[in-house]
Amino acid sequence: MENDCIYDRIVDRRGTDCVKWDDLKNRFGREDLLPMWVADMDFKTPDFITDSIREMLDRGVLGYTFIPDSWYDSIISWLDRRHAWKIRREYLAYVPGIVRGLAYVLRAFTKEGDKVMVMPPVYFPFFNVSMKSGREVVYSPLVMENGTMNIDFDRFRKDIAGCKALILCNPHNPGGRVWTENELKTIAEIAYDNGTLVISDEIHADLTLKPYRHHPFSMVSEKAAANSVVMMAPSKAFNMPGISSSYCIIEDDRLREIFRKYMDSGDFAEGHMFAYRTVSAAYDNGAEWLDRTLEYISGNIDYVERFLENELPQVGMIRPQASFLIFLDCRKLGLDREGLDALFLDKAHLALNNGAMFGEGGEGFMRLNVGVPASVLEKAMLSLKSAVQSL
Repeated sequence: MENDCIYDRIVDRRGTDCVKWDDLKNRFGREDLLPMWVADMDFKTPDFITDSIREMLDRGVLGYTFIPDSWYDSIISWLDRRHAWKIRREYLAYVPGIVRGLAYVLRAFTKEGDKVMVMPPVYFPFFNVSMKSGREVVYSPLVMENGTMNIDFDRFRKDIAGCKALILCNPHNPGGRVWTENELKTIAEIAYDNGTLVISDEIHADLTLKPYRHHPFSMVSEKAAANSVVMMAPSKAFNMPGISSSYCIIEDDRLREIFRKYMDSGDFAEGHMFAYRTVSAAYDNGAEWLDRTLEYISGNIDYVERFLENELPQVGMIRPQASFLIFLDCRKLGLDREGLDALFLDKAHLALNNGAMFGEGGEGFMRLNVGVPASVLEKAMLSLKSAVQSL
């Protein structure tokens, strides 16, 4: 596999309190595992981001910080250049992480007992946060067709009735689906007419792979803009999830005022001193770096696809249209959830996310993180092949 050498370097993350490497014993019951699970990359965070932190540290004072104009300007410019989405400064609000931001939005716009719809298999905090907030979760499962996940709009229309909010994964995690503009327009139309607020998690937007194009939800129609909260962050694309650098975009004046009042009520909209300038560093300097990273990720995806076809036909995959996550289809192995975990943990010594944790439709799948050096990925696939052969 021919790739840029900066992505081939092994970065030793052990002993840094990182979830992916240092929490294996707690999460999986053993430490002799190659972690390919939690959705951060093992590539070095780009220098233009770490340099921006180092510059602040060199001043020698870790003081209170407000949101600078550069934060707004950088986001506005990036969304225009990368997604042709023209927004205004007042649309933006800082949130300390996508999941925490999601919790804030649910509390601002719904109350206990309200129905919140999710579309499994999907990022599990969607339904966990909703349930822990006392909301009733309504599940409207996606359907698998021709190796990709699609929306059953007949069922969608029925399931959304009475729901106060829909949490949309755009692009989709774990299936890597990039929703089309027409699909998003249909969602917007149904949700608006039903009085259901759309909360669109777009954290993987900047990881959209060629030839696909990401469509910001509120950009697809007037009804979408009038009835949505879009959540975004540079954290996945630039490998900086520990910074808590997320933000939301609300175009509608009424919705924006409701959310502002809620955030002000708990002083939730204040970030730490590294949360703002790192965003500007990523968006102002990161376009070329991100393009190279996406090329490397695409190469890793190609490798897994070829390996499964030629060396391990018992396992399939949903080829992602966005992100560095691959949903491996292990259903032909005929194993239940415990059997799959035993295969990957005890035989292959790999730590992956079991697809069942993402809800209905995820059973029999395992989520593989390929945001790693090619040599690490090759080691993982060879270990998986050996484990499957031992069955």
